[in-house]
Amino acid sequence: MNNKVIKSAFESMLFIWGEPLPAKDAADVFGIDKETAVSLFRELMEEYQQEGRGIVIREINGAFQFTTKEENADYIEKLCTPVKMKRLSQSALEVLAIVAYKQPVTKGEIEAIRGIKCDRVMEGLMGKGLVEAVGRSQAIGRPILYGTTDMFLKNFGFTSLKDLPEIEDIETAINTEDAEMAEEDKDLDQMELDIEL
Repeated sequence: MNNKVIKSAFESMLFIWGEPLPAKDAADVFGIDKETAVSLFRELMEEYQQEGRGIVIREINGAFQFTTKEENADYIEKLCTPVKMKRLSQSALEVLAIVAYKQPVTKGEIEAIRGIKCDRVMEGLMGKGLVEAVGRSQAIGRPILYGTTDMFLKNFGFTSLKDLPEIEDIETAINTEDAEMAEEDKDLDQMELDIEL
């Protein structure tokens, strides 16, 4: 069976599957190895990109999924009735960031970093499918270890955990934003001074 036929079948499988389709599962259908399947999926991704299609293929932690082209989001919103999604609270974002960067991590370790309990926040994140139990620590009591899910990668637009921004980049961005805000405040103060004069 040639690659063109396999890619055509992969395209149909992605359409029917809906959720991210693991390359291993797709490979097993054809009796090929996972690496070959990944290579063919990536070729298919490239073809979609080159043709400027409204549907694109995203890679999510070794799985592939059809999604709409980001630039078309406004048109889709106008067509569809907006579905309100509850945003994550500040505390949920903090816990999620700790899990993402420290995983696998225990609840106790998260609480030690934040300084407050996180039971309810963790329940919420697990309920949303962003965090899951990934094992048990070897520490006393063998506490549960937590990590992020493929749903986390999908919702935040990451292919894998390697795509997470470096902590240093985040700190630089925050410091730059703080400096810009301070400069704006200074300009406003100067304007007020000029008006008073």
